Amino acid sequence: MTEMICDICGKSGTRIRKITRSYGKGENLLVIENIPVVSCPNCGESYLTSDTLHEIERIKLHRKSWAQERNIPVAAFT
Repeated sequence: MTEMICDICGKSGTRIRKITRSYGKGENLLVIENIPVVSCPNCGESYLTSDTLHEIERIKLHRKSWAQERNIPVAAFT
């Protein structure tokens, strides 16, 4: 694995964590699982990359075809 540098503090050692986030509410609620978040143990910051943000928007746009119906719509970030 390539050594990652934090965009906030510039130090090495950042890791990718996977999170679940919900967007919207009520009948418009969508849960996206396995979203990669950059987490820095040095400065404590966590952030989403621009590629991740674009993919989240794409998932939200295509939610009807990508989401698996559960009690609420849930999609996995791939």
